[in-house]
Amino acid sequence: MENPRQITTIQAAAILISTIIGVGVLPLPLFAVRAADTGAPLVTLLGGAVGFVGLALIVMLGKRFPTKDIIQYSEDILGKWFARLGSLLVIGFFAILTSLAAREFGEVVVTSVLKRTPLEVTVTVMLLLAAFSARNGIGTFTYIHHFYLPAMVFPSLLIIVLSFKNAEATNLLPLWGNDPSGMLPGVLTIASLFQGSFIMTLVVPYMRRPSKAMKASFWAIVIAGGMYLLTVVAAVGVFGPEETKILLWPTLELAKTTSLPANVLERLDAAFLAVWVTAVFTTLYATYYLTVHAMSKLLRLRDHKMFSLSLLPFVFIIAMQPRNVINMYEVITTVGRLGLLITIGYPALLLAVAVFRKKRGEPIEKIEQK
Repeated sequence: MENPRQITTIQAAAILISTIIGVGVLPLPLFAVRAADTGAPLVTLLGGAVGFVGLALIVMLGKRFPTKDIIQYSEDILGKWFARLGSLLVIGFFAILTSLAAREFGEVVVTSVLKRTPLEVTVTVMLLLAAFSARNGIGTFTYIHHFYLPAMVFPSLLIIVLSFKNAEATNLLPLWGNDPSGMLPGVLTIASLFQGSFIMTLVVPYMRRPSKAMKASFWAIVIAGGMYLLTVVAAVGVFGPEETKILLWPTLELAKTTSLPANVLERLDAAFLAVWVTAVFTTLYATYYLTVHAMSKLLRLRDHKMFSLSLLPFVFIIAMQPRNVINMYEVITTVGRLGLLITIGYPALLLAVAVFRKKRGEPIEKIEQK
């Protein structure tokens, strides 16, 4: 039997970082530039701040109920039937989020690398990988995220830093952009890229020291948000806002224009795609695991393994619904913005009601002394 409290503070941060940094890093500069032109870095920064608000709410709830996840403590706060409705919305949203991430992965692969491979094959392979991995327990889940994190962060950071040699500072002026009217929708779109941090509701009950959950969350947002901010600054600095608007995946194009010193590698897009595939897997793994785990908790089951494969056909069907790449990103943008009502609005409601009704679980101090 697994130790119920085995996740350290560093591992919790690693899970958050590898979940947040995912498939959305490729179109990220495009979303930001469409919102505010040269103000794209500012939009990204504000989006990260909104994402941290949602994460902070989850952590505060987790510290208030350190032995339970959101499916369990929502029933203590709202009552059985209202909580079950909220839990169904959470499960449905993350199932859709998983399917859209898999579809986006498939579109990038068949467009850039495996041009003769059917889209359905690439989507199925990634979903199968996530589904079989989701059969493992929380210990394996933690080790996988912790293991892959350095392979994701350091190569990506190297590529971004090297790309700055081609950047022009004037492409980033004025800092607040030329038209602030699209800033709010842009901030919400960028904030939706941080929704994977909802996995923290599953992590806190397994942490050795739940009192350190906020510290892990802060550093995770700083690192993941910093990576996103640097990516946007590099893309806009190299291409300029107008050219970035016509690039479907500006981050991939950025890797193509970057080379190692002394031209050891003239293009880094192949290396970047290898890192990106790892990031997509860890994100899909986390959202899929959260979905099946929440389903098992909702139905009062001891194990979530039965859902790991049975959910797969439904996720695949949803993934195949967008007609093309353009329609896919329209759906992703709409779903992401509406999803903030679930990933930020729902935890805010739970916390407000818990404080008003003076509901809380076992004290953290007592748990950490065990």
